[in-house]
Amino acid sequence: MTRTAPRGDRGPAPVSASTTSRGLGADLVAAGIAGLLVAVAAVVGVWLLQRGVPLHVDAPPLGAQWLPHTGPGTVPAVVIALLVILRGPQLAAQLSWRPLLGAAAAASVAWTLCLALIDGWQTGVVDRLTTPTEYLHDVPRVTDIGAMLHTFSEHILGLRPGSWTAHVAGHPPGALLVFVGLDRIGLPGGAPAALLCILVGSSAGVAVAVTLRALGAEATARAALPFGVLFPGAIWVGVSADGLYTGVLSWGIALLAIGAARSRLDLAALAASAAGGVLLGTTLFLSYGLALAGLLPLAVVIAARRGAALLVAGAGVASVVAVFAAAGFWWLDGFQQVRIRYYQPGEYGLVRPYGYWVWADLACLAVVLGPAGVAGLRRVFTPTQHPPRVLVLLAAAAGLAVLLADLSGMSKAEVERIWLPFAVWLLAGTGLLPPRQARWWLTAQAVLALLVNHFLLTTW
Repeated sequence: MTRTAPRGDRGPAPVSASTTSRGLGADLVAAGIAGLLVAVAAVVGVWLLQRGVPLHVDAPPLGAQWLPHTGPGTVPAVVIALLVILRGPQLAAQLSWRPLLGAAAAASVAWTLCLALIDGWQTGVVDRLTTPTEYLHDVPRVTDIGAMLHTFSEHILGLRPGSWTAHVAGHPPGALLVFVGLDRIGLPGGAPAALLCILVGSSAGVAVAVTLRALGAEATARAALPFGVLFPGAIWVGVSADGLYTGVLSWGIALLAIGAARSRLDLAALAASAAGGVLLGTTLFLSYGLALAGLLPLAVVIAARRGAALLVAGAGVASVVAVFAAAGFWWLDGFQQVRIRYYQPGEYGLVRPYGYWVWADLACLAVVLGPAGVAGLRRVFTPTQHPPRVLVLLAAAAGLAVLLADLSGMSKAEVERIWLPFAVWLLAGTGLLPPRQARWWLTAQAVLALLVNHFLLTTW
């Protein structure tokens, strides 16, 4: 496939030992500052809880409970981590592309599932989406999909009979439709729903790599793949519906990148761009917050210098919006009702303090990215590192989306899952870390994820 993007990405340029040492020092400082932010958020959060401030999390800044434990996923998770640490960077550099993607996808699924199984099959997997505030609670209510879509917005507000449960009300109806669809095809209950989230969400790192390669940054894509496997955010991919949304969005961007990278707008480019647009349009009806993800396709077409692909993808997005509108749901109406519910009496959004969460949310993001993710992000925005243009654009788009979400006040807490769709693009900066340091950074990622999952019982 002919690509318009430059082919000059050969990974980090050779540097002297002193330069590498200085780069490592800056990386460690960045990771240390992120760690300090997490520690301060935890200490201040506990202090606020002791004074009765309604943070509505038990282990601030994360939605979790302090509960040291092991489970059936403990040993396999450690084994997977060791295999990726010892063999991942070498395989990423040497394997041909398609086998590499297959291996990365399988390893990601295994890592995510084993992290979930540290909490046990029932608690860590089956029950995650079946609580009274989750999607599966309202699946039995949907006896007529058409009627549900026509009246969906009428049941968003709380404090009235027939209100949707919290997660259903807080999202467009596409999210509920996914789980209704599973139920209708004979896959009811928590286990199929959880496994779907794990399978789709775990593929996001592969989609990010596909995007980077399509736009001329194959060396960076390869180097980042092992970090995409040992992603600390996998704790919340398994299991939250936001993991599912992350995978759908990532593949929408990847397909658009494939279409935009074609040298001409032929049938293959049209098909890839249109399919990407349909997936991107679908994400709008999975989570309102993913409207901010519109910055990512802009980054793709700027990197590829192919505006026509964006027009084709836009038609795909418009087709999804039109289908939902024809079925009776208008996105803007739903969003307006959600904004009202967010600040209704009894809702967490009303009482969670903005002054704490506006910076503590960033501490949650630091945990999701891990020390390697933070160090990689530093390198993305350090001009002397000469990062691929597409990587800078995608990371900037994801970072701006996070900043807007944070400042909006509509993302107070729980962002360890809510910001997963943006975090996977920020994590791509790990492809800039020096190869000789990769195993140490991978170790840090794995240790962080294992510590969090063994000492905390996360809400998702």
